[in-house]
Amino acid sequence: MKTVQFYTRERCGLCRDAKTILELLQEEIPFTLEEIDIESDDRLVEEYGLKIPVIAIAGGEVQFGQIDYISLRESLISEK
Repeated sequence: MKTVQFYTRERCGLCRDAKTILELLQEEIPFTLEEIDIESDDRLVEEYGLKIPVIAIAGGEVQFGQIDYISLRESLISEK
């Protein structure tokens, strides 16, 4: 099963929206969701602080900021 990394932080409206999209997609496409709070690591804050939410599949970023359901679904299907 593929793993999706979801870089997020508290008090982030776009992150809440992205999590809802990911949960909806999990109902259709099986994947493990690894939620990573960037506040836990200064390096992650530096790398992703202005981009969150960030979604990565197989270690590569596929979307950040405003997450699009259809594009993310296509990325998940094509990464099989």
